[in-house]
Amino acid sequence: MSELRQDPTTREWVIIATERARRPHEFVRDKETPRNYPLRDPKCPFCPGNESETPPEVLRYSKPGTKEWQVRVVPNRFPALSPKGTVSRRTEDSLFRSMDGFGVHEVIVESPLHNVSIATMGYSDVELVLHAYRERFNALKVNPNLKYITIFKNYGETAGTSLVHPHSQLIATPVASHEAKRKRDTSAIFEDDTGSCLYCHLIHTELMMRKRIVEVTDDFVVFHPFASRSPFETWIAPILHQPSFALAPEDKIPALARVLRDTLKAIATVLKDPDYNLVLHTSPTDDEYDHYYDWHIRIIPRLTTVAGFEMGSGIYISTALPENTAAFMREQISASRRVKNAAGAQALTGA
Repeated sequence: MSELRQDPTTREWVIIATERARRPHEFVRDKETPRNYPLRDPKCPFCPGNESETPPEVLRYSKPGTKEWQVRVVPNRFPALSPKGTVSRRTEDSLFRSMDGFGVHEVIVESPLHNVSIATMGYSDVELVLHAYRERFNALKVNPNLKYITIFKNYGETAGTSLVHPHSQLIATPVASHEAKRKRDTSAIFEDDTGSCLYCHLIHTELMMRKRIVEVTDDFVVFHPFASRSPFETWIAPILHQPSFALAPEDKIPALARVLRDTLKAIATVLKDPDYNLVLHTSPTDDEYDHYYDWHIRIIPRLTTVAGFEMGSGIYISTALPENTAAFMREQISASRRVKNAAGAQALTGA
């Protein structure tokens, strides 16, 4: 029988359609989507040499002692929102409210190389991307008119990307989304009722139960959430309480770079490089010191299609149990490490 599960962080219900469920290995595609891109594409606006095709950069990390950039952040050439305008609201007939399309829309160009991804980049390169996320977040949060900052990555056509060059995006808005408010309100109510942080309690419980854990490091936990909206939905969260990504300790960024890169590499290896969406969830800019929320990274591989029921009801249907998908990922990661360790031992002995 199918099961309804409630997401403790939003109180939304998800259907785990066990009668229609597929075994984890059935989500592995027959073949990888070919991503045979050149090292540099002369027509790509994000490739080195084409910097004039983007708006003037707002941040650049360069190789020490050179002018060669490693990460660039530029305003989106076709922004969803613009820093021009005001946040004054207009009301028509007391019902229809509107305001200028005020906000910030930026692109984080993650590498000068056209044919890499976070899953194939070196740890130090991923670390620079995360530093860029954090630096731009902290630069924009001081604007009192920007209430919420979303950092996200679309990887692959079905995930919504239009340029293959490795990049993420940042959109800062003058209002927080309904989902962000719901997550904040749910965690605030839990804190009021229990005196503790919902996310800390959630992470502690997942670590204790071990059923949906994919990986644990000294600082971060990777798991498939109890009420996953889609198969292989993956969260990366700090083990210790951290309300805002902007306030994440500087010395933990290298550890986050490792776990993020390794997680995406595992997904790419096990599921044969699927398209995915990545979203950094964090507290609103004026709530970042509140003690009832924890930032986290959510990765959604595009293995299924959202259809009419989900759009009409707001209730998602998943055709895989997160307990099964997490176990499958653990097994595949362990097998991969055994092969790697055996190969390393063989190389050392010269066998």
